[in-house]
Amino acid sequence: MVSPQLYRRAIPAAARITRWTARDGWMLRRFDWPVQRRVRGRMLFLGGRGDIFEKYLEAFAHWHAQGWSITSFDWRGQGGSGRLSPDPHVGHVDDFKLYVDDFRDFWAHWVTEGPGPHVVMCHSMGGHLALRALVEGAAMPDAAVFVAPMLGLHSPLGWTLGERLASVMTALGNPARPAWRGNEKPGATETRQALLTHDPERYADELFWQSSKAELLLGPPSWRWVAEAFTSTRRLRGDSRLKTLSVPILMLVADCDKLVSPKAAYQTAAKLPDAQIVRFGREAAHELLREVDAVRNRVIGEIDGFLSARAPGRA
Repeated sequence: MVSPQLYRRAIPAAARITRWTARDGWMLRRFDWPVQRRVRGRMLFLGGRGDIFEKYLEAFAHWHAQGWSITSFDWRGQGGSGRLSPDPHVGHVDDFKLYVDDFRDFWAHWVTEGPGPHVVMCHSMGGHLALRALVEGAAMPDAAVFVAPMLGLHSPLGWTLGERLASVMTALGNPARPAWRGNEKPGATETRQALLTHDPERYADELFWQSSKAELLLGPPSWRWVAEAFTSTRRLRGDSRLKTLSVPILMLVADCDKLVSPKAAYQTAAKLPDAQIVRFGREAAHELLREVDAVRNRVIGEIDGFLSARAPGRA
């Protein structure tokens, strides 16, 4: 593997950060790290809620060294892609369809930029949006990897009551107001780091980028985002088109994830015709790609094995 310290806090010299324009004129921040020789294929990485692509430079470096040209972008309303709320620290969106439309249009352009295989790598919310896009016919990658996918929220009220509460709170006031303050979820007794990773140094990498570029920092979601997350994940779990999706899928799930629901991931994977599941226990929190070496190395190894078998690339 590439040295873990090599790229975690520095943009690779050969990488480009540009802007991509969505159908409505919204500008999304884009990252590209092309391979010049012995290109194996192209990989599109989709991050989670509040994510920035800088958090995954270490993982990108590993796959880039294997011949994958890497592309990523910040979802609208977060990272370097502007905000959809007057409060720059609130992660807001009116409708998850906006995310899916962005992915649909970006994918349609991206696949024409170079030969495949074309694979999609997703974390958390990115996994939900990508799977929803796939069943809606918005993209057809050669293979897809879902890391801790958000296919249901980890809610103490359960999915049904959680969705009802979020809908009521959205209707009672400004839907763009923060659903809670501070942590990644309301009433959490764990630190934010404990919810995300057991590795304090990798957690600090995110803080480094946020302190270096203050515009990248995002706080809690809005009530509208929470309501949309409950509704969109419920509809996706019940979508009959899951049973006919032909894309080879690898799903990596942390059983002790306290942000997204492992149960929802297993229920959804059971409906997919070609899905492989890898489970992690108490040793893993939500950000599997940014966990301690023992966990992260297993994650990377599982992904590499899957891609070698299902998207082997050009000779």
